[in-house]
Order: sequence, then structure tokens, then C-alpha cells
Amino acid sequence: MAANVPVYIFTGFLESGKTTFIIDTLKDPGFSEGEKTLVIVCEEGETEYDEVMLQATNSVVEYVDSPESLSHDYFVSVHKKHKPHQVIIEYNGTWPMKALLDLEPPKQWVVAEILSTADASTFDQYMANMRSILLDQFSESDVLIFNRCTADTPKASYKRTMRANNRKVRIIFENSDGTIDDRIEEELPYDLNADIIKVEDDDFGIWYIDAMEHPEKYDGKKVSFKGMVFKNKKMGKTMFVPGRHVMTCCADDIAFFGFLCKCKDNSKLGIKSWVNVEADIKIEYVEEYHGDGPVLYLRSFEKCQPPEEQLVYF
Repeated sequence: MAANVPVYIFTGFLESGKTTFIIDTLKDPGFSEGEKTLVIVCEEGETEYDEVMLQATNSVVEYVDSPESLSHDYFVSVHKKHKPHQVIIEYNGTWPMKALLDLEPPKQWVVAEILSTADASTFDQYMANMRSILLDQFSESDVLIFNRCTADTPKASYKRTMRANNRKVRIIFENSDGTIDDRIEEELPYDLNADIIKVEDDDFGIWYIDAMEHPEKYDGKKVSFKGMVFKNKKMGKTMFVPGRHVMTCCADDIAFFGFLCKCKDNSKLGIKSWVNVEADIKIEYVEEYHGDGPVLYLRSFEKCQPPEEQLVYF
């Protein structure tokens, strides 16, 4: 039986540091252990693959100039041509990720990891003008590296935005001096030690992400917040979900984020009505969370007006 060929996908916009990251990976003696690496380049930037480096790392490069050129037959042909031990795909930052991930690979190829790079110095500009394209690049990433960070980089904000788009991604910040920071703790806008954690309307997104990432911090706490009521027949009369609509990517990608809330009787809670909720938080297994997560136990509710800005942005 032929051995599996691990495939590493590198994503990110042009000049975000993808090629430099790949070259550093190829030079790492622990990466290939001398076995052949095939690099499929879908975007040529200022940094080039030096022939001397390629020979020294037993690597070969194939260039692709359009998304239509990527296909099952193309992958099979380059696999037969080079017989690689591992494959790196440097993906084009403007091509949809789905177009790549939906392709049928050769039977030996297995996606091992998706790694992404982002230039912190231009991230806000891209988010303002090309938000949906940018976030699509990171939607399936296992690791996201923000490079060229400075003391002014809003790391906590970037982390929150990326986690809203992709819950599984590990986020690393590389400072301009080369130091690494992958443990950014956000200063929360509410008091975790208060008798009741009061979440203001503008802070719902921060609370949601932090509670999902660090549920242990909220176990046994009491919380109050404003949310829209969602419920369905599957929940019966003893559950509902108070939450908010969140724009994770663009206007076409709005989702409802909330926590399961258990109660005695939800009949007085109208669907899409707005309520101020006060509840106890317990950490329990929830199928929809795919593991343990915050479950609310309703203490009281009060009907209210919607917040001034009903949509939550990350």
C-alpha cells in the first residue's frame, strides 16, 4: 500500500509573508528529512524560490496561473511526475478556498494542515475593503500567523474577529522584532468577579467568544444580558436560546450566536422577541457545542426593546 502524502496548504493575501514562511519551512531539517517536496505555487510575489535553495532542500516547484488549472487530473499528473514525499500548496489569496478544498485529490494525498499568514500592518485596510475575501482565506485554517506586529497592533481585537470566523484556529502574533506571542489575554469590559456579570449591548460579542473559548471561567457565575429569543419544537417547553445576530464575514454571512438556556416554561417567550435575561451559568455537554460549554439556567427575564445596534460585529 502506498504511503500517505501529507499536503500543507498555505493561504493569505499577496505580500502577507506566505513565500517566506514556506521557504523557512523547507529549510527546516525536521520538515522533510531530505525527502522530496513538491511546491505548487498559485501566486508569485516579490519573494522567489531560489534554485540553489530548492536543490539543497530536495524541492521542486510547479506554477499554476488560474484556479481553473487546478483539478484532480492536474494533481495526479504532478504526483506521477515528481513522486513527492510531501506537498505544499501556496494558494492564491483571491481564489475561493472552497474551490481548492472541494477538489478530489490523488488517493495518496491527505491534507495535514492549513496555515495562513496576515500582515498586521495592512489587515485593517483589507478588512475594510475586502472583508469577505480575506476571511474566506482563513475560514478553514488550523494556524494563523499575524506578522509585522507592533505595540499598536490590536491583537485582542484581531483574535476575537478570527475566532468568530473560525473557532478552531490557533492564532500567533509575530512582532516586527521576530518575537512570538500566541497567548493574548483580552481585557474584558465587565467584572468577572461581580455577583452578577452585566454584559452591555456592545459587549455581547466579546462575552460570547470568551465564554466559548474559556468556559471554565464562567462556571457557577451569574450573568445578565439582552438577547433575542430563538426556540423551536425540538427544544420543547423547557429550553430556548437568547442571543444576537452576528456578521462574521459579510452581509450574506450573518449567523445567530447564543447559548442554550433551560427554563421551567418558555411559552411566554415569543420567538424573535427581545428580553433582558438573568441566568446562572453551568458547564455541561451540549451536542450543538460538540463538547462541554456554557448552559444558562434562567433566573428571570423581562421583555425589553432591541438594542440600538441589533447586529453584532467582530
